[in-house]
Amino acid sequence: MRHRTLHANGINIHIAEAGEGPLVILLHGFPELWYSWRHQLGALAAAGFHVIAPDLRGYGQTTVLPDVKAYGMQAMVDDVVGMLDALDEPTAALVGHDWGAQIGWACAQLAPERFPALAALSVPYHRRPPAPMTQALRRWADGKFNWLLHFQAPGVAEAELQTDVERSMRLIFSALSGDAPDGLAIRLLTGLPAGSRLLDPIPEPARLPSWLAESDLSYYAEEFRRTGFTGALNRYRNVDRDWEELPALGATPIRRPVLFVTGELDTATRFMDTDAMRQYVPNLRGPVVLPGCGHWIQQERPSEVNALLVDFLSSATVQSAVQ
Repeated sequence: MRHRTLHANGINIHIAEAGEGPLVILLHGFPELWYSWRHQLGALAAAGFHVIAPDLRGYGQTTVLPDVKAYGMQAMVDDVVGMLDALDEPTAALVGHDWGAQIGWACAQLAPERFPALAALSVPYHRRPPAPMTQALRRWADGKFNWLLHFQAPGVAEAELQTDVERSMRLIFSALSGDAPDGLAIRLLTGLPAGSRLLDPIPEPARLPSWLAESDLSYYAEEFRRTGFTGALNRYRNVDRDWEELPALGATPIRRPVLFVTGELDTATRFMDTDAMRQYVPNLRGPVVLPGCGHWIQQERPSEVNALLVDFLSSATVQSAVQ
């Protein structure tokens, strides 16, 4: 594995890199880093791919910009396109998890000529809602606590998350994991009263999830202690602006090959609209549902995810699309 910095779309983007061959870009989610793909980099390189895993803007060793508007979806797509240009590559297959999956879906809709294949983990294709996201969520939440709405006010979530970064990461990773107590993740996302804090309702786990070592937790905590959480949270603060500025998102079919993988206990797919995904993504493989798996799918089930990715990216359909 190698590390370097690319200058792309006006910012510096740190990447971890391995292998030679067709380019694959791995896009992480919140609150993660390139490190979330530590199990995939070597496996995909061994399968004959040139694979890179960036820290997204606002995270890790990539530029953290102060302006909330700098984290709109168009900027995120432009970052990925900019990485292709910096590497002098015409195209790349994308693999995304959580927000990285959302960015992957957006890339496939806004720049399909550059991204001929997509593997999305945890977050499915979403149809464009009839109103801006926060309005729709307020109606859906019906007065209860909602994570995305809680993240809208600058400084509020940061104050809680940054008080004890290692504890924050430990609780979030544990609560949304397949190792969490039954029903905990759903209660945290749909069953808390308005005005709740983010971390207080999460019980301190007796031990780390089976897939997360102390050294893994320390790496995440060290990076977020250094950068804070504002850059990462600013992505959530652009959802209404994205709705206004990018009407094509959620209204554009994706005709390239797509693999969708989720966990049986993944809260991101609890209300998955499979019919919409099949309607807008006619070349869909999946959904593949991994039993007993929570939200952190590529870290919780690395062997299964690696096998699915290698099979998909090596398939004749993807190889013909890439060429």
